[in-house]
This record gives sequence, structure tokens and C-alpha cells, in this order.
Amino acid sequence: MSAIDTAAVKQYLLGLQDRICAALEAEDGHARFREDNWTRDAGGGGRTRIMADGAVFEKGGVGFSHVFGDQLPPSATAHRPEVAGRKWQAMGVSLVIHPRNPYVPTSHANVRLFVAEKPGEAPVWWFGGGFDMTPYYGFDEDCVHWHRTARDACAPFGSETYPRFKKWCDDYFFLKHRNEPRGIGGLFFDDYSVGGFEQAFAFLRSVGDAYIEAYRPVVARRKDTPYGERERNFQVYRRGRYVEFNLVYDRGTIFGLQSGGRTESILMSLPPLVRWDYDWKPEAGTPEAALYERYLVPRDWANGGA
Repeated sequence: MSAIDTAAVKQYLLGLQDRICAALEAEDGHARFREDNWTRDAGGGGRTRIMADGAVFEKGGVGFSHVFGDQLPPSATAHRPEVAGRKWQAMGVSLVIHPRNPYVPTSHANVRLFVAEKPGEAPVWWFGGGFDMTPYYGFDEDCVHWHRTARDACAPFGSETYPRFKKWCDDYFFLKHRNEPRGIGGLFFDDYSVGGFEQAFAFLRSVGDAYIEAYRPVVARRKDTPYGERERNFQVYRRGRYVEFNLVYDRGTIFGLQSGGRTESILMSLPPLVRWDYDWKPEAGTPEAALYERYLVPRDWANGGA
């Protein structure tokens, strides 16, 4: 493998998209992903797959993109000033799944490679990504499984890897204006080049491969749980937090919009139905209150949720 083997990364990412889509279609049992191949004027393109109105998944988007540019937007150069004035390319798979049943959590995953190059200088590159889960009605069993799968994906890369990237996820997916986490977290990493290209790419693959292992058993366990209007209304209300985070804070969304990305593919993560209620609070002692009190609190889920 060469110093930076972008072809190998692209091949892996396209295969990952295929495998995730196949697993989700099998779990839904009804809907299929519709594929949209696109290009952008600024350079590059992608393969967006959308599922809608499924038996299990109300909306799901699993997108691959490989885009190029001559000038990075301010959101990127402010974070890494050494990439200013360099040509760049970014490739990745990004997905968000919005289930129909309120007892099935929403999930998000992303794995990506960024490379910035300048003649006569060594390329600047890094991997990033992770996955996180956003329940509406929490279950300890689901949270423990999710985080233990994340921990196992990190284990071959050092005992400090999972705790570090779990905390980064807790800190990143936090709505400052609400003073609350988006969900129960998972993994988040960026600017990752530990051990050189081969080892860092192996870590990316471990995280990417773990997503379906973490999510599908939770979906299977909860997808047939009976629910009514109360649970549905709470789910749609809580989806508003997802929209707020993605449009206000999410680094990938901001980068995509500022770099001339394809708007439909960038915003495929938004839920199909959402509501905002003025100054709403759950009643004490209800399952809705339990979400805030137990599950929207960072916990050591990999060790049982203490």
C-alpha cells in the first residue's frame, strides 16, 4: 500500500455503502434504497441512496461522496490553518437512519478521508468519523450493546482509544443552546493519522464495519414494539433537536454547504417529519422524563451504565 492509497479507501467506502444498505433493506423487509448518482461543478461527485416510507425505516440516507476543490472554505482553514492554499479532496460515507417506531433509535455514522496537497510539500491527510445513537425511549440493554460494540472496534488500537473517542463524541454531539446531549453518543474522531496511513486506515475500517453490528440488533429488538400517538408525538418533537444540531453545529454539514456541496445530499440527514412545541417539558415520572434523566446524561455504558 502506498503512503496515501486513496483508491483503496474509495473501494472500501463504496463496499461499505453497499453492505450497510443491504443490511438495512433486509431489516426493513419492504423498502429499497433509491440511488442517485450526481456530480458537482466544483469537482467530484457521489452516490446518494435514499429509503423512504419503509415498514421499519421512515427515512434513511446512506451517501458516498468524493469531492475535490482548489480552495478550502473558512470552516476548514480555521480548524487546520496549514491546509490553506492547498488543493484538497475528501471522500466518505455518511448516513442517518430515522425509524418509524419511536422505540427504535435514530442512528448516524460517518467515515471519511481528507487530503490536502501542494506541489513540493508533503500532503496533509487525516481520517475522521464515528457513529452515535439517538433514542427517544431509552433501554439500558440497547445502550450497553451499542457502546460495547464501539469499545470492541477500538480495542485493537489501544486501551485509551475508546474512552478518548467516546468523550469526544459526548462533547461534540452536545446542543449548547439546549444544554443537553443529542443522544447517548458512541464514537467521534477527527484529524486521525496515528501510526501512519495503513494503521489509521485499519482503524477507519474497524469503526465503519462496527456500525451495523451495533445498530441492527437494536432495531430488531424494538421495531415491533406497540406505540400510539403519545409516543409518536414525542418522537417527532425530539427530532427537532436533531435538526437543530445538524444545521447549527455539525462540522460536516457546514463544510459541505460552504464548499459548494450538493445541498440535497448534505441535507438528506434531516427527518421527514418534525415539530417544535413552545417550552415543553415532560411530566415527572413518565418514560419521556426518563429519557432526559437517565439517557441524555453521559454514562459508562460499556460497563453497564454507571
